[in-house]
Amino acid sequence: MDFYGDVLLEIVTALGAALFVANAFALIRRRGDRARGAREAVKRARPGSPVRSKVRVATTGTLPQVPIGRTVAFMVLGFVVFIWGIASITS
Repeated sequence: MDFYGDVLLEIVTALGAALFVANAFALIRRRGDRARGAREAVKRARPGSPVRSKVRVATTGTLPQVPIGRTVAFMVLGFVVFIWGIASITS
């Protein structure tokens, strides 16, 4: 195989590993995220809170916790891509 093909295989393998590790880390931090989200909700709900006026109600885009189903699906996808990349490199 040529140089560019080898580099592409290594990049795909690294991306699969990164997807797996990042989502595993998100699952590990899930409990802390729930507590942090609860604290932020309390801060925003207080009547005199300076943060309250800066928060858009429905379009914040932040999740208090990572969704388990999506995270596990991305972990599986990352693992499959990583293993496939390793298999392609070694063959």
